[in-house]
Amino acid sequence: MAPKTKMGRRRGQPVHGWLILDKPAGISSAAAVGQVKRLLDAEKIGHAGTLDPLASGILPLALGEATKTVSYVMSDTKRYRFTVRWGEARSTDDVEGEVTATSNHRPDAAAIAAALPGFTGVIQQTPPAYSAIKVDGKRAYALARKGEVVELAPREVMIDRLELLRVNADEAEFDLVCGKGTYVRSLARDLAVALGTVGHVTALRRTAVGRFDEIRAIALDSLIAFGHSAGAFERVLPILTVLDDIPALAITEAETKLIQTGRSVWLGHSGLNPGFELLQGNAVCVTGQRQPVALGQILNGEFRPVRVFNL
Repeated sequence: MAPKTKMGRRRGQPVHGWLILDKPAGISSAAAVGQVKRLLDAEKIGHAGTLDPLASGILPLALGEATKTVSYVMSDTKRYRFTVRWGEARSTDDVEGEVTATSNHRPDAAAIAAALPGFTGVIQQTPPAYSAIKVDGKRAYALARKGEVVELAPREVMIDRLELLRVNADEAEFDLVCGKGTYVRSLARDLAVALGTVGHVTALRRTAVGRFDEIRAIALDSLIAFGHSAGAFERVLPILTVLDDIPALAITEAETKLIQTGRSVWLGHSGLNPGFELLQGNAVCVTGQRQPVALGQILNGEFRPVRVFNL
């Protein structure tokens, strides 16, 4: 039975690792996280990169101590497949909003292809009014729903690749690889304007977040079918999965105990990490018995913990 808090509420079970959820369209990311938390009876859970209710696809979920590594996933590139319908602008820049403008112009494949280089690389993008960005402490979408005018400042985002997949009279489908903070709805809106028309997103699917793709993901329905069984927990990936690009240093049991108290440690005594001083200033992960112990930096020849894992 799960432990209780001082107020008598159950805290759930300590589950640590990453679960790559394939979120269905029609529910919010928060609702999907809540369902998984109940299914696994997880004590702690978070997610990396919100998906709109309209969108489906990859939603990486951090369980337990894996929540301390969310920032490493949030900074990864993301890949989307999305469809834009020409001729209608909508208040939310997607199919769920009210029509705010119309146009009879429909761009052809040649015109679309010619416009894409202007939306590749580092670009300026104004987020949608219906977004989770805070304005004076309040979510922009909450203000927009009240009819208030929401003015959001443009920001730089990185578009690694934008490719046209198919086009017909009223719609076009694209494949996108982009950096943190990119709004697909804004990209669709701005692309339509550049093509002399207006438009909005009708379908959106995230196909990858960094190393996490559709092959590693599990659909919410499949997870529900597993229930609270071994099959569900077998889909939880180790915390170290998201730290593959960070240098890992092995430490002794004695060093582990010191680091777990927040103390800095010189790693030269055991001889396990020859040349570790060359990692001066780098982010590193120290591990003991194949488990992550802490994230930190090598400074002045010492490992200084920043995030300590309680495993």
